[in-house]
Amino acid sequence: MKFRDFTDAGEQLAPLLADWLTAESVLIAIAPGGVPVAKAAQATGLLPDLPLHVFVTDLPPNIAGLTVVAIDDGVETGTAARAVGALLREAGVATSVLAVPVCPRESEQGLRDLFDDVIAIDRPFVRRALHWHYENFQ
Repeated sequence: MKFRDFTDAGEQLAPLLADWLTAESVLIAIAPGGVPVAKAAQATGLLPDLPLHVFVTDLPPNIAGLTVVAIDDGVETGTAARAVGALLREAGVATSVLAVPVCPRESEQGLRDLFDDVIAIDRPFVRRALHWHYENFQ
């Protein structure tokens, strides 16, 4: 499956997040690619009006006991997602969800050990560079 761009990916991802997000949830975009995907998901109006926290090297404070949804542009090797998942566990979140347009099945299994759920639109059998899944990866 190919996405036109990050906006298209975010728009398709938004309806899948509705069950996880409430007014007390925290929405995190994993920089850099997760930021435009998360902003596009928010722009659909399908998600609660939550501030978007950008994860660069540290997590937003005061997330212990909350539901946190982390959005990225996709998973290739899973390195960034695993780092975020480990930090969420250390922070004591109640529930952690990784939401991505693309997650290869070989990477997803290990991520499910760190996240309570992994939401992905496309779950290819083989891992490929993320730009392969987008018509415009700018």
